[in-house]
Amino acid sequence: MKSIFKVDFSVFIFLMLLQGAALLLFCNWYYQLGSADSAPPDRKVHVLLLSSWRSGSSFMGQVFSQHPSVFYLMEPAWHVWSKMNNFGSRTLRMAVRDQMRSLYQCDFSVMDAYMSDKRKASSLFMWYQSRALCSPPVCGLTPFGQISNMDQCQKECDGRHFEMVEKACKIYSHVVLKKTRFFELESLHPLLKDPNLDLRIIHLIRDPRAVYRSKEESALAFKIDNAIVLEHKKVPEAEENYQAMQEICQSHIRINQSATQNPPPFLRGRYKLVRYEDVTSNPLQEIQDIYEFVGLEMTDEMAAWINNMTRAKGKVKVQNAFQINSRDAVQVSQAWRTTLPHNKVKRVQEVCKEAMSLLHYKTVGSEEEQKRLDIDLYRLGKPKGFAWDPVKPPGTGSR
Repeated sequence: MKSIFKVDFSVFIFLMLLQGAALLLFCNWYYQLGSADSAPPDRKVHVLLLSSWRSGSSFMGQVFSQHPSVFYLMEPAWHVWSKMNNFGSRTLRMAVRDQMRSLYQCDFSVMDAYMSDKRKASSLFMWYQSRALCSPPVCGLTPFGQISNMDQCQKECDGRHFEMVEKACKIYSHVVLKKTRFFELESLHPLLKDPNLDLRIIHLIRDPRAVYRSKEESALAFKIDNAIVLEHKKVPEAEENYQAMQEICQSHIRINQSATQNPPPFLRGRYKLVRYEDVTSNPLQEIQDIYEFVGLEMTDEMAAWINNMTRAKGKVKVQNAFQINSRDAVQVSQAWRTTLPHNKVKRVQEVCKEAMSLLHYKTVGSEEEQKRLDIDLYRLGKPKGFAWDPVKPPGTGSR
């Protein structure tokens, strides 16, 4: 009996020690799990790059896309306009806004209404211009922190699972959407008031004469967009581009005035006006200011990339009008002065007179003045950008 008792007692002690060790490990695991769950996650910053066509928005989109903290999508509203192109922009703005809300929250089920069931990551419009879609977990081509190569991405990352896009979106601190299909701010008020979003608006503008010249070179690409902007009104073909430019210029006025003249409290620190010409003349400083506004840090890699993209020599071909190339940005911004006929310059100045005055673009009175590049048409003092200092966003980690 004694020997049996000793064996049973030894087993009992062993089991108690084992149970104690298991309990200790469980408590330690539970404490770590509880600490992680109770700690507030880094708050995402949501950025809207709001612009118009051919205004340097593709380049500015890359300024965000190539940053290691950013998940970027170029023109997701293209899917809405393509699917519902019988409507005008006033009707479509609500669908675009609702799409934005879902995408900012990394909910890509909203794309069910605009894309086929067999969609891939590469089904997204101009998907390869997003570094995040060329990087893990979507595609292993571009390691974290490296600049992506669009041509390589288009070849090697095509056909990846669409579900990976949503997973990728969730791991970045900043979600940036580029939009050229919004013409007022009022419909965005619900997003600005949403406590789940921290929305910042970068309003990128460009000299209307340069915009007109660039759009004219790719006129067929904008045929459907012009019709939607003009609410499908019947206009003479010769007037179509001018009337579209007039609506675009008026939209810049509406947006800027809404954000700077007695704006609602929820717009405080949320709006920044950027002129493309200021970016091309002093790219590093201007982009540094933009980064600070949205809570991003300038990295050495990004500074080198920006310098290369804005100071290289080269011209963009018409067939590559929507691609990003290394070129002299100042030369590009001034190209309209030597290539656009003066009668067209005068017409653009007429339809955009008020916007040009508000946004500090000097008009030219003659062909001679237009072609004299020693006359500075832009250094007249910056227009009103935003009414308050930017609010510093919490949680600006790199990823």
